[in-house]
Amino acid sequence: MEQSLARLIRAMTLPALSVLDLVPVRGDQTTSHALAASLGVARVADDLGYRRYWVAEHHNMPAVAATNPPVLIAMIAGATSRLRVGSGGVMLPNHAPLVVAEQFALLEAAFPGRIDLGIGRAPGTDPVTSWALRHGAGGVSEEAVERFPEYVDNVLAMMSPAGVGLQLRGRVHTLAATPQARSVPQIWLLGSSDYSARLAAEKGMPYVFAHHFSGSGTAEALELYRSRFQPSEALAEPRTFLTVNASVAETASQARRLAEPQLHQMLALRSGQPLTALPAVEDAEARELSAQQRELVEAMASRWVIGDPESSRAQIAELAARYDVDEVMVHPVAGAVEGTKPDASPAREDTLRLLVEGAAAA
Repeated sequence: MEQSLARLIRAMTLPALSVLDLVPVRGDQTTSHALAASLGVARVADDLGYRRYWVAEHHNMPAVAATNPPVLIAMIAGATSRLRVGSGGVMLPNHAPLVVAEQFALLEAAFPGRIDLGIGRAPGTDPVTSWALRHGAGGVSEEAVERFPEYVDNVLAMMSPAGVGLQLRGRVHTLAATPQARSVPQIWLLGSSDYSARLAAEKGMPYVFAHHFSGSGTAEALELYRSRFQPSEALAEPRTFLTVNASVAETASQARRLAEPQLHQMLALRSGQPLTALPAVEDAEARELSAQQRELVEAMASRWVIGDPESSRAQIAELAARYDVDEVMVHPVAGAVEGTKPDASPAREDTLRLLVEGAAAA
């Protein structure tokens, strides 16, 4: 009874909001433009009181400039003052654990108490690019994936002030990510299957399921994580939040229109079509889709938050209540109309503004 009441109350209130950014690249943008636009979105999120701002890791994708989370995090943290900035996530099999630990230890030293390290197991790209990421040495090998739990432990240990002892030729060599660590980033495990849910529970770590990408299996993954959670020195109770794609505008029809370019991009990704830079809203509208393609687009749209401010806030509050979380990470997917300044993403900024402005009064 108490749990049901708590969920009812949560369903009527807006949870804490955060932002996920893939640094999208439109057809009218250079990479420089896309970076400038994302910095503008981050500043808006900072001003509006969003809790955290995470960037993804994807490679060799024409519509995504988020190839290097540590570099982006440094840029965004330097351009903001309050947000927690982090990775959503670093794909650990692509990197040596010591490199990741050093990067994020330095970020934490530069921006104490503001850095999150989200770690994923997927490659974040195609097999050929995975191969290139590993210096042509086999890509994201089966060994790297199988040793993922060990690599997570190594990152955790290397960022601690004491470092980790590496036994080599009968001697113990200490490896530390930074000489004088005084704090460490908050480290999360990310996933789109039950593997990371089990691992996060076993290690007593915070966990996030990629609801914005998968759209199914969220309840099962979160229940698995919560039911198997083992308290750790870093975390006494399970901690998680929800991710969701969102396009918010003054009217529901306008919000849906702005979501169309990203919906077409996801359609291409899921159906094996060639990926391109994001089209303008008008170009996406003009594209003819088959009945099967339109059905897939509508199915995806039904799992996204698309609407006017009031209905979008209600959708987010309901999602938070359904999955029993007190934070929702919004991936703003609103596209751009023809004539939009290349170095700006006003519709993504508006999505963030409209979600919170007037929320208290509502």
